[in-house]
Formats: sequence, C-alpha cells, structure tokens
Amino acid sequence: MNRIIALAIVFVGLLATPLLMRADHSKSVRAQKPMREVIILTPNNEQIRQEFSQAFSAWHQTTYGEPARVQWSTPGGAIDIRRLLIASWEARLEKNMAVGGDADLLFGGGSFEFDMLRKEISVTTNVNGQPRVNSATILEPVQLPAQLLQQCYGMSDIAGQKLYDPKGYWYGVALASFGIVMNMNVLETLHVPALTSWSDLTDPRLFGWVSLVNPAQSGSVLTAFESITQRFGWEEGVAILRRAGANARGFAASGPRVPIDVASGDAAAGVAIDFYARFQIQAIRDAASRAGAQAIQHKLLFTAPPGESCVDPDPIGLLRNAPHRETAIRFMQFCLSKDAQRLWQFQAGAPGGPREFELRRMPVMRSLYTSELSQFIDQVDPLDIASVVKFDNPSMRAFIPLLFSTMVMDSHRQLQAAWSAIIAHPAYPRDHHGVVHARDVSDAQLQSWLEKFDALPMVPTPNGAKPLSDINALQLLRDGWLRNGWRNAHLWPDQSEPTDALRQMFLPFFKENYQWIVDQAVKQKTA
Repeated sequence: MNRIIALAIVFVGLLATPLLMRADHSKSVRAQKPMREVIILTPNNEQIRQEFSQAFSAWHQTTYGEPARVQWSTPGGAIDIRRLLIASWEARLEKNMAVGGDADLLFGGGSFEFDMLRKEISVTTNVNGQPRVNSATILEPVQLPAQLLQQCYGMSDIAGQKLYDPKGYWYGVALASFGIVMNMNVLETLHVPALTSWSDLTDPRLFGWVSLVNPAQSGSVLTAFESITQRFGWEEGVAILRRAGANARGFAASGPRVPIDVASGDAAAGVAIDFYARFQIQAIRDAASRAGAQAIQHKLLFTAPPGESCVDPDPIGLLRNAPHRETAIRFMQFCLSKDAQRLWQFQAGAPGGPREFELRRMPVMRSLYTSELSQFIDQVDPLDIASVVKFDNPSMRAFIPLLFSTMVMDSHRQLQAAWSAIIAHPAYPRDHHGVVHARDVSDAQLQSWLEKFDALPMVPTPNGAKPLSDINALQLLRDGWLRNGWRNAHLWPDQSEPTDALRQMFLPFFKENYQWIVDQAVKQKTA
C-alpha cells in the first residue's frame, strides 16, 4: 500500500504542473472570460502535441466561435501512465475518495492499454468496522454521434482488430503497424538481403547486429512480439524471439531507441513500431536537407512483414470525473474529423497539413485512403498490412515479458554462446530460410543441441506439472500463477510473488540448457 500511495503522490505531482500554470494564468486575466481548456495525459511526442494543440484551437474557434487551449501532461510511456492511473485510483478508493478530477483525457497508447483501463478497479476498505468495496473504472464511456463514427471509420474493425470500443470507452484516432527497421548499407556489408519476414531476424549472419527492446518496458514492442506468436503459433513464435534475441547486440530501454541504433549503424535491423521508424527516416532526410546534401537513398527502410503483421489503433478516452468534460468530448470529436486526420500524413505546410512537423502516422479515417492517399507522405494502406490472427490466445501476451526476460535477456551471455556453437556446427544448414529446428537437420549431435536450445520448462500446478510449450495449457498457468489463482496451493513460498518464483525456476533452466550446448561444443573441439 505504501508503494501505491507513493505512486499516487508522484502522479498527482506530475498533473499539478498544468494546473498550477492555469492558476498563474488566471490571476493575470481575472477580468477576462476564462478560456476553455482541456488537460490531456499522453505518451505522444512533442511534435504531435504541438500540432494537435494548434489545430484543435483553430478548429474550436471555427466550430464554436471561441478559443480553447490544451494543457499536456507527459508522465511517461503508455505502460507508465497506465500504472500511475491504476495506483492513483486504488489509493483514492482506499481512502473512500472520489477518483479522477485531475485530467480530462488519455491520448495515445495501444488498444491493450485502453482495454485494461476500461476494467473496473475494486478496493476493499473498512468503514465503521464493516468491509466495504469501492469500485470505479478509469475510463468513462462516451457515446459519440453515430454519423461521426461512420464518417471516420467506415468499418468497426480491421482484420478482426476493433477500431473503437463498442461501449464508447475509447476511440482509435490513428493506426500503428509493427515491423522491421533496416539499415540497408549494413545489411549489404553483411551480405544479407532486405528482411521481409519476422523469421529473417533469425539469420545467423545477423549475429550481434539486431536491436531489440525489453517487452516489459514497451507496450508497442510487446504487441509486436505478441503478433509474432499470433501469426506463427506459440512454439514457433518463441523460437523466432529466442533466435532474434541471440542475434541481439543488446536491449534498448525504449521503442524509439531501436531506429536510432539502426540509423547510426550500431545495428543492422530491429523491431520497431512504424511511426518511430518513419520519424527517424524523416530526421535523416531533414538533416541532409539542412546540410544542403541529398538524402541517402534507401539507407533506412521500414517494412511490416506482409501476412505476418497486425495493425493496432492508437486510442483516445475520457477519464472519469474529467474537470472539463464538455471541452474534452469536443477534443475527441476533433480527433475524428478530417482536420485532425490529415495531420497524421500530410506534408508540413500543405493545405490541411501540420504547420511545422510531419508526423508520419497512419490515419484511422478510411475515406482518406481512397480520396487523398496521393497526398500522404507514406502511401501505405493498412488494409494491405493487416493480417488476421491465426492463433488467438491472450494468455501468450501475459507470458512473453517473463519468458523473454529469463530466456533471452537475463541469460544473454549463455544464450549467445550456445547460439554461436549451433550456427558454427558443420551440419548447420547455411541455405535454410527461416528458423532451423531439430527436425530440419540429420546430424544427431546438432539435433540434440537444437532440442536443448528450444526446450521450455515444465510449470508446477496443483495437479502435476504442465509444459509451458503447450499453448492449450497457457490459460490455466496464467490464471494460476500470474493471476495468483493458486496462492493457497503452496506452489511458491508465502513471502514470494508468484512471478518472482517463476523467474527463479525459469532462469536456471535456460542457463543450464545453454551451458550444456557450450560444454558439448568444447568437448567436440578437444576430442
């Protein structure tokens, strides 16, 4: 509870900045009518914030005949904001206080984060010696006009991914795809062709040249990793993530870092969200233009692997007890208008486009792709990218951060040593495209190495151990371990968190398996 209170205090402090600014401003203009405003929490970058502030102010003046301004609060990434909001709500519910009231909207982050925030938070308190349950959702549903939704979306989903919440808890305002950013100059040096599939990240020639991010720290990267398992299946997806991790030079702290590493030549390729990659491509072009030089053609490319990628909406939602509810809903309506949707892809300075910064994101408004695609900077139709989920199991996402941490990051030295031994084995097929499994080789020794390399641990349950490799066992294991369903089954020490207990089981398993391969390789050399 002390942690929750501390997070809540930090959160309120971060929100206090725009409120204090408003108070100082109001002292100087007491004689004037207060200007309408809206306070927005966002992980979005400064360029998006500036362009949307200016465009909303102009739209509001034209539509309602009065000015309006935006106050931004940027306490961190989407995952950070979700955690802070949950901590704030829990702390207030614990004290029997009204939730919210500090900000109006949450703008930006993937649909998963918003789906989490539409769920009810419940806290049991003690009132006069009697237990009382206080509950509230963080987001408040808003029913926007049906005509506006039809004009903006034209459809309710894209390849099965909903574009807005049917009950109005959130509305997608932009689209994001996930793919691979590549430095073609480095790939040419490594004699590696352009990567077109997630499995291309497993190419042994990329050993030490892949840039990745910890999925526990980046919601966009976690969604990208999940999309791999959803299209390839659990075991094959994990095999791709393991080999890409073995090829990794290291693990960046945040999603925007990957395109920077690739652009600088420190990495040849990496997993990235589209607008991070395109923003870096734009930065290279702008720098070349300022220097009076031609932009380096084809140095930095981004691709969403066709048939293997998902397209996710970037939503906006109303926070419960918003202090400026009416203006907040107007901002939501603005975000679904053509005036806002054109900002994502039109060139800076073009009619209807942003004033200064090119945002390089995909609009959610379907009609723009048929009537105004020629004016887009990136002439990409998300319908050409999106693919239907083949393996729909939400429990995979729950295990990916823990599994990637123990299987790849915390055991990276041993993982790379084992991978190096495998790809150096004389029987390893050099001309094989994609993941090489034990079943793909005839050499008995290499088969045993690959079997050990790809093994996943058994996980204890009250009715005997279950294999983590079994996709059909994931929901049971998730509910029992990650959701604390087996807290009374004595599967982990009472003083431990179940995820920590799993970590202590998984990490030695992977390290020992990798080390066994290395030891076998040493024996072979000395034989």
